[in-house]
This record gives sequence, C-alpha cells and structure tokens, in this order.
Amino acid sequence: MEQFIRAIPKCDLHVHLDGSLRPGTLIDIAKKEKITLPSYTLEGLDKLLFRDQYADLGEYLQCFGVSIAAMQTPENIERVSYEFAQDNINEGVCYVETRFAPQFHINRNQDIESILKSVTKGMDRAKQEYNARPEVRSGEVPAFHYGIIVCAMRAFGKGFSEYFDTFLEAHKYSDNPTVHGLASLELAKASVSTRDRFGLPVVGFDLAGAEAGHPAEDHIAAYKFAHKHFLHLTVHAGEAYGPESIFQAITDLYADRIGHGYYLFDTDKVSAPEIKNPSTYVDRLAQYIAERRITIEVCLTSNLQTNPSIGRIENHQFRKMLDAKLSTTICTDNRTVSKTSVTKEILLAMDAFNLKGEALKDLLVYGFKRSFFPGSYAEKRQYVRSVINRYELLEKQYGPLGKAKA
Repeated sequence: MEQFIRAIPKCDLHVHLDGSLRPGTLIDIAKKEKITLPSYTLEGLDKLLFRDQYADLGEYLQCFGVSIAAMQTPENIERVSYEFAQDNINEGVCYVETRFAPQFHINRNQDIESILKSVTKGMDRAKQEYNARPEVRSGEVPAFHYGIIVCAMRAFGKGFSEYFDTFLEAHKYSDNPTVHGLASLELAKASVSTRDRFGLPVVGFDLAGAEAGHPAEDHIAAYKFAHKHFLHLTVHAGEAYGPESIFQAITDLYADRIGHGYYLFDTDKVSAPEIKNPSTYVDRLAQYIAERRITIEVCLTSNLQTNPSIGRIENHQFRKMLDAKLSTTICTDNRTVSKTSVTKEILLAMDAFNLKGEALKDLLVYGFKRSFFPGSYAEKRQYVRSVINRYELLEKQYGPLGKAKA
C-alpha cells in the first residue's frame, strides 16, 4: 500500500516552509550564522526540539524560533526553498503551496521583495530540474508546480522580529488590534505589488497565530485588499479555538479554505452569549461550509501533537468531516516539526478512517481541484486531468489494495 501511495501524484496545500527545513540544513546554517540550538546533532534535535509530542500549540510553535533565525539571508532562504521542493518531489508530491510569514524575515539584508524572490528562485530551480526529466516531458507523469501563500499574523509583540519591533515603534499611539491589522494590510499590499511586478507565483493570503483574543475582524482591510487583487484566501481557524473562529474566517474574511478547522463540531467551545443554541449554530455552520465547498486543510499528525486531549487518531474530528461530506484535503502542516510527509498523512488517514477506493481517490484529487493553482483555469483543468490519468493508471497497475500485480 505504501508503495502505491508513494507512486501516485499528491499535493499539499497547507505546509509551512519554516517548519519544514531539513534538520541537517538547520544545523549547518546555525553553525555558520552562530545561531544557538539545543543540540547540533540530528539525534539531539530529534530529542530536544522536533519531538513526537508537545504539551500544547505554544510549545509546538517554539520550534519556529530557531528555524526562522536560519532564514534571515537570501542565500539561506533559497537553499531551504530548494530543498523543500526536492523533499516534496522525492515522495511524489507534484503540487505544493508553501506558506510562511515574510514579516519574520525582513531585516537589513532583505525586504519582502527579495524574500519572495528567494523562495521563488529556490523552488523554481527544483521545479526546472524535475520537469526536465524525460518522463515528465513526455507527459508520462505530471509536472511539478507550486504556489506561495503569504501569512499575516493575528498578533505580535516586542521581540517577534526586527520588522515587527520597528512596526510597533512606528505605531506606538495605536492600540494593538489596529497595529496588527495595519501590518497585515501592509503585507497584502507588498505581496500583490511584488507578484505583479515580478511575475512571482504568490497565490494566496493567510492569517496565522493565536486565535483566542485576536479575532479575524482585526484583519478585514487586509483581506478586502487581497480579495480585490485576486489573491485566494485561507485562514488558520478552529485549530486551538472553537467554531466561532471558523465562522469569523468565512464571514469576516470570506475564506476560500480553512486551515485545520479541528473544532468545527465542538459545541462546548461555543462561548458567545448571544448564541443560545450551540448545536444549531454548529449544524448551520457545517452546512454552510459544505454547500459552498469551503475546503478544510486537515493536518492529522500536527493536531495530535499540539492537542493531547485527542488521544488516538481515531478520535480526530476528520471522521465527522467525512461523514458531513465536507470538502477536505490531507496536509502535513510542518514536515520537520511534525516529522511527517504527505505519504505518512495519507496512510494514517486510510488506516484510521478506512479510506479506500473512490473515497480515497476523490479526497486526493479534490486537493488539486481546490488548490490556488498559479496558472489559468484552463491550465489547471488540464493539470488536474493529468493527475487523474496518472492515478487511474497506477490504480490499475497496483490493484485495489495498492499491491503491484504480477
């Protein structure tokens, strides 16, 4: 079965670049840049930093302090992006949307333009190498494509980054919600401008960070600007907060997709006093999401690591999402921090939720269909068709259980 899953064309629509750099690369850069790590060996990092389980989301996010520090020069960002694309290609991921928060990387060495150019340069190099292979050029296997999603932060404070410190100082007479919203709007404007002037594949706008106490409405102006300039919209919501956060993402920010969405069905987390019947509220919210095919970017391993209360994978809310016929796609979130891959996530879902046959095929293909593909709609349709053709060919070769026929 694993051989079949590795062979089929796959996509990943929710994966953080700064959570997916190779541990060996992190060690190498840290030594060169004099970045303090808890260990300078792969075994040490595996034990002390990139663990199998975290106490909560806050502890999980501490890993990003060192990874972001290793991405503060154009050369390092290009290297990380190139290797990230290679790692995806090597396991059969032919379409990926890498996301990160550029404002964590702005410094004296680089601005948003150079940061986005560096990511593109690294990803393009891997793309060109792979797409030059005979089997790709002949159309036997789908080509590799990618998009970039820029992440704004729901909130930030002193010490988050050099850029954020400067931004806070420049707006010291404004309250925090106003400053956070202004930073998001500035990112949206910079991303659109860079995309348009240099032809970079910036395809989407995201909102990340702690949900509790930092409502989506603080970032309405940024999302309105992104929407008017044809950036697709996704929002981290329902990862560590309840259904109301998801409601805000789709009503205030008009999200096309939702990152995580784990607590969509949790009536116990509905807290607004004006919601008199939480069950009805959740039912209507799920129905709205289903009817409009708002896709949920499901990250199984990541959720298990940051939310110990889930316990076993079989308890994950993905089961309810499937039963409600929601549009979902399987994602990694962070390849390194979560020690995972698209292949592992798919196999985990298949085993825990008895995914197979047409249900499995539909789930995997729908990720491509709901992608923010950087080409025209006609090109996207053609690309998805090539993915389906390859999947069906391998299905015949391996058989219904994923075992190669004699």
